[in-house]
Amino acid sequence: MDVKDIFDTGGEIPPATPAATLVIFRNAADGGPPELLMVQRSKAMSFAGGAAVFPGGRVDDADFALADALGATDDEHRDELAARIAAVRETLEETGLAVGVHQRPSLEDALRARALLLEQGTLAPVLEAMGWTLDLDRLVPFARWRPKHREVRVFDTRFYLADLGTGAVELLVDDTENTHLFWASAAGALELAEQGEIKIIFPTRRNLERLALFGNFDEAVRHVADYPVRMITPFMELENGEPWLKIDADAGYPITGEKLETAARG
Repeated sequence: MDVKDIFDTGGEIPPATPAATLVIFRNAADGGPPELLMVQRSKAMSFAGGAAVFPGGRVDDADFALADALGATDDEHRDELAARIAAVRETLEETGLAVGVHQRPSLEDALRARALLLEQGTLAPVLEAMGWTLDLDRLVPFARWRPKHREVRVFDTRFYLADLGTGAVELLVDDTENTHLFWASAAGALELAEQGEIKIIFPTRRNLERLALFGNFDEAVRHVADYPVRMITPFMELENGEPWLKIDADAGYPITGEKLETAARG
């Protein structure tokens, strides 16, 4: 398929799998910029294999069922609730962190909940067993990306922000999908990528550049108020005869494109 066809924004939109990801902030011990939790995906994964990403994954049927049980009022509300539920579920599974619940679980509780989740595969029975209730308002909508790349699997991914404060937590890697968990400032993660220590795909790079603007979680929340979530769909554009992969210039991102040859797309 010709590269112009791959990134053609016209015509029929290719099908996309709903997904959600969670950008988790914690305060840096040295008082510097906030640190973000990232997971390094197994090289065997079909999408973004070997890349460093934020915790998250696809929205499952059970997430939609739980959204219905929580009182989703219409399709849009249902999709939003299910995405937040998926972000909570995937984060617990991939990292051992219980985020987005009213309770403050101990490490032992989080370990038990994660074991239950791996056994059950869905979040609802875990919540019931642990006596937890979801606090989905703690997840702040940040971005939504839906590429139209026709040669790769397409995800409609909602990005959320969550704050751990001091972040004195234990982490557990899910070694079926991920091989490494680490905390880094947004600028630090970008530097690791420049040094070749980690691989980051185009959406992650653009979001890290945006997240590097913030000195703390509250600044990020204020920024979101100025730039409400909108659909981000990368497109190709020629600059001096060279193809660039770009996003809209007015969506709150400080860098809106890079040469197509350097853009890792998953």
